[in-house]
Amino acid sequence: MAQQAVQLDRETFSCSICLDLLTDPVTIPCGHSYCFECIKTHWDQEDQKRVHSCPQCRKTFIPRPVPEKNTMLGALVEQLKKTGLQDAPADHRYAGPEDVACDFCTGRKLKAIKSCLVCLASYCEKHLQPHYDSATFKKHKLVEPSKNLQENICSEHGKVIDIFCHKDKKCICYLCSVDEHKGHNTVSAAAERAERQKELEERRGNIQKRIQDKEKDVEEQKEKVVFINCSADESVELCEKIFMDLIHLIQRKSSAIKNYIKSEQETEVCKAEDEQKKLEQEIVELKREDAELEQLLDTEDDIQFLKKDIPEPRYFFKMPRLSLLNNEQRISAFHKIWLLNDVKAAVSEAHSTVEQIVTNMWMEISLKEIDSEASSSTPTEGLMDRDELLKYSQELTLDPKTANRYLSVTRNRAVKEDKEQFKDKSERFADCCQVLSKDSLTGCSYWEVKSSGRFTVAVEYKDIRETGRLCYHTFGLNENSWSLECCKLMYVFRHNKTLTLISAPHSATIGVFLDHRAGILSFYSVSKTTTLLHTVQTRFTQPLLAGIRLYETGDSAEFCQLRELRRFPEF
Repeated sequence: MAQQAVQLDRETFSCSICLDLLTDPVTIPCGHSYCFECIKTHWDQEDQKRVHSCPQCRKTFIPRPVPEKNTMLGALVEQLKKTGLQDAPADHRYAGPEDVACDFCTGRKLKAIKSCLVCLASYCEKHLQPHYDSATFKKHKLVEPSKNLQENICSEHGKVIDIFCHKDKKCICYLCSVDEHKGHNTVSAAAERAERQKELEERRGNIQKRIQDKEKDVEEQKEKVVFINCSADESVELCEKIFMDLIHLIQRKSSAIKNYIKSEQETEVCKAEDEQKKLEQEIVELKREDAELEQLLDTEDDIQFLKKDIPEPRYFFKMPRLSLLNNEQRISAFHKIWLLNDVKAAVSEAHSTVEQIVTNMWMEISLKEIDSEASSSTPTEGLMDRDELLKYSQELTLDPKTANRYLSVTRNRAVKEDKEQFKDKSERFADCCQVLSKDSLTGCSYWEVKSSGRFTVAVEYKDIRETGRLCYHTFGLNENSWSLECCKLMYVFRHNKTLTLISAPHSATIGVFLDHRAGILSFYSVSKTTTLLHTVQTRFTQPLLAGIRLYETGDSAEFCQLRELRRFPEF
């Protein structure tokens, strides 16, 4: 409370102009007191107006009054100074070196809060009040405090610059417009400002729109990065699983083949060793008989020769049969050797096939997407339900002449992978267990393929068979064929060494829709419902043939009979 009292006394005995303790206090006719130098400086500035006023109450005096020294107030101020409160504490309202100072404050100046573009002066809160209270100042334009007010004065005429000259692209005063810039296209600075401000606001609006668009693009790129990372992680995980399954399959096949070869080896070695023992025993008996006959032949006395008993032949009559059995056994052994050679040839062929796929396709593939339903580039024209698809059903038959030597074709529509090899392979697929249809596809067609294992459905240009390039083609690894491989875990679409992985539930039946003229090829999963897996939009330049590929011994596939499923008449 004592501190508040001291503070009140200090404020009471402060000059309202300099805001410090009164120095040589004087009183003017209205009763207010000021420092002698502060009120003298204030009235000196008003001399040109010939009207002098009180800075606090705004009361005017004519003529200029003479300030009277206030002896009592001076004594009180001196008493306050002796108490130690010689200076007012630091106040953030005072102007610093970087601030705009009030032009009307004397002594220590306060910060200006506004600048007047008409008065060309800056005001603190106290000295700005007349601009709010007096009607004289109502039309003055107040702006944020500025140190550059003098730049608004014409250096030649000393007048306020408030006109803009379009010809010379500069701001001028009124006298400039009637002198040096006479006849020029001029407008008020406010009008030019409004026009430019409109243009800048429009430009700023465009910039803000571009910023929003770019920010949207940034968000899309962020989402794209997240999608790419997720897709890549899923792809890595999926490919790793596929390769592990492939490795396990190869290991199982390798173990089975090794066991088969070892078993055949043990069987044939036992048979050969038994045969060897028998042959060695026969050799011993034959040598013994040969020695007896040699002794008989060495007898020189004819009578003695004839008297000796000729031993009965032990193996003479059995030898021809023994020789025959040996020949049969040799043929059997050679047959086994041939089978083992065939196993080695099959393994070598499998090695070549896997190596070709890994080096020529897997290392060059472009993983486009992993989609739970269908490709994002799927045209809506390819999406139909099964009833609509069946309207275009076509009964296809297989061409046995194109089947790989390990494939057997039955009823011209079913195919099965078999161990039996066919000698005629001039028109057959050599490297893969594939087969083509006899029927050409040129219009709108729909067919279904049902399989008992892993299989591939495909279409390929007809001229591949006619030009003799058939044996070296694998569905999907060239620009002339399109294929969908159906695995247990996923589907794989291939075309021209490009791979698209499709994640969807496994189905043993795949439907294929072809609109040759429109260039649409669609693959469907057919079960209780029909689901679009993938659609290709391209341009077919030749008639197509349907194809089937199998992978495992014993697997089979066939073209389904769809004629009885049609609900609509044939077109």
